[in-house]
Parts: sequence; C-alpha cells; structure tokens
Amino acid sequence: MLITPQMFGDDRGFFMETFNAKEADQHGLPTHYVQDNHSRSSRGVLRGLHYQHPQWQGKLLRVLGGEIFDVAVDIRAESATFGDWFGVSLSDQNKRQLYIPPGFAHGFLVTSEFADVAYKVTTLYEPSMDAAIRWNDPAIGVDWPLPESEILLSEKDKVAPMLGPLDGGFTLDG
Repeated sequence: MLITPQMFGDDRGFFMETFNAKEADQHGLPTHYVQDNHSRSSRGVLRGLHYQHPQWQGKLLRVLGGEIFDVAVDIRAESATFGDWFGVSLSDQNKRQLYIPPGFAHGFLVTSEFADVAYKVTTLYEPSMDAAIRWNDPAIGVDWPLPESEILLSEKDKVAPMLGPLDGGFTLDG
C-alpha cells in the first residue's frame, strides 16, 4: 500500500504525521510495530530482495534523505499474483511511504547520492529466518532504474537463490 502523508509547510519548514494507529487501523494496516530500523546507503547500493520466513515481517518504509526505487515481490503460494513485483520511487521530496505486507520479498536501489531509509517492522528480526531472492531473477523481471554495472550488492545478495527453488512460494502460516 502506497501512503502519502498530509504535509503542512511554510517558510519555516514542514510538519507531517508519519504514523497514526487509528488511521492505519481504518485502512487495514498494522497498528503494532516491534522494531524501528534505519539504514544509510550510497548511490547504486541495492539491498534485497529480502524476506523473513516463517516469522514473516510487515514493513512500513520511508526515506528520510535521498531517493530509492523500492520493490516488493509477492512470494505467497496461494496468491494469484505470485512472482509479480511492484516498484515505486520514494524520496525525502515526495514523502511517500510504502507498506510491504507479510509474504512479500523486499528490496531497494539507491538512485540518489545517498539515502537514509527508516522502517518499522511487525515482528522482530530473526537471523536464522533471514532469506533472499536474487535481485535480477528473470522470472520476476524487476526493471531496476540503474544499469547493472552501477549496482553494488552484498555478498549474500550476489548469491541469493532464484525464485524457482521456493517451490511455488510460501503460505503465510508456514
């Protein structure tokens, strides 16, 4: 779900509400988050496509500085959109937020000089459940906005498996 918070600004700066439990509940979004994360990355860094299984995480993500191309991939076995991806530009200028529900792999590519990304998660990070799908899996076909020669990956992300070995995805209960 793409969220554009209402912003109030004048010559002094701006104010915006980035989370409101009552409004989140009215739109079917989680109201309880257990961990806040903040990452900083330079241009060309691609983080993802990550997920946690079987202790799934929902993520509410926004950019505090810079710009990213943010991607979510449906890996739910029961879903008619299994393997489909959604991508959107998030920046400190457009102030948009993206909620990525449980059952989706997530990744982002920094398209500005740097980006500070903040996100809330619905379950705690568990290293033993950490997993990834290859960022350039042709079965998914994400159209990343930078050429491959400019993309910087972690060693883990370079060798992540393709979507195929997931045997048709996961159910949300296991």
